[in-house]
Amino acid sequence: MLTERSNRIRQARKLTRRRGREKAGLFLAEGPQAVRESVTVFDGGPIAAIDVFVTADARARHGDVIGHAVDAGVAVHDADDAAVAGLSETVTPQGIVAVCRSVTTADLSAATSERARLVAVLIDGRDPGNAGTVIRCADAAGADAVVMTSGSVDAESGKAVRASAGSLFHLPIVTGAPVEEAVGALKSAGLTILAADGDTDLDLDQAEGLLTEPTAWLFGNEAHGLPASVRALADHVVAVPIHGRAESLNLSTAAAVCLYASARCQRRGNRGHAGGAGQ
Repeated sequence: MLTERSNRIRQARKLTRRRGREKAGLFLAEGPQAVRESVTVFDGGPIAAIDVFVTADARARHGDVIGHAVDAGVAVHDADDAAVAGLSETVTPQGIVAVCRSVTTADLSAATSERARLVAVLIDGRDPGNAGTVIRCADAAGADAVVMTSGSVDAESGKAVRASAGSLFHLPIVTGAPVEEAVGALKSAGLTILAADGDTDLDLDQAEGLLTEPTAWLFGNEAHGLPASVRALADHVVAVPIHGRAESLNLSTAAAVCLYASARCQRRGNRGHAGGAGQ
């Protein structure tokens, strides 16, 4: 039974800080959903988790997750409540935490493959909860990648990982590229660049003709939106229409609306092409 003083726990606790994560190339995934995804293989890639720490109570409640970890060959360590709580950044720890290999990449080619049709780009995103939620929304909408440009929050911080609800493990997450470099690479890959911003006459309902094409959406900082210099890089600036009396939508909600609109139009367009081919 591992305790707070055990070397494995002490080393894992360093990963609660960004410097520790960057130095080790590791991060923590807390909770049964995140741990389950961390011990699962996606698209033939490697399993992210290398260790799982679990309390007696969590082992009893999440036996299926522990079973997945064991089947995947991931080391599972029993630890007392205080030891696992020390790896948690939540008020109510869930009693199960995985140490994972970094899953982000600095290689833009992960977002610019020939098959990429939908990419979310977070520009200078500073809120880890919003960043994780955008990753989750992108995953749910079937996006091919998420790009977080330089200056954005750490996608592998505890809050971002929790907010992603396991989606961090499902699709490429590209980090650290300057905005101009990221947008240039996406354009070169044939994606139309759409900037989500309320200050435009073109709204999402009017833009459906654009959304059938391979698209990269630019989403701005939570507090300040997209600067004029970034808007200028886009092929089009598109607003989410507000039909009620709300002043605006927050970042992650707007991202969900835009990404699902693209996913819907692309699927509809694909069905149309398939039908035409059979005639």
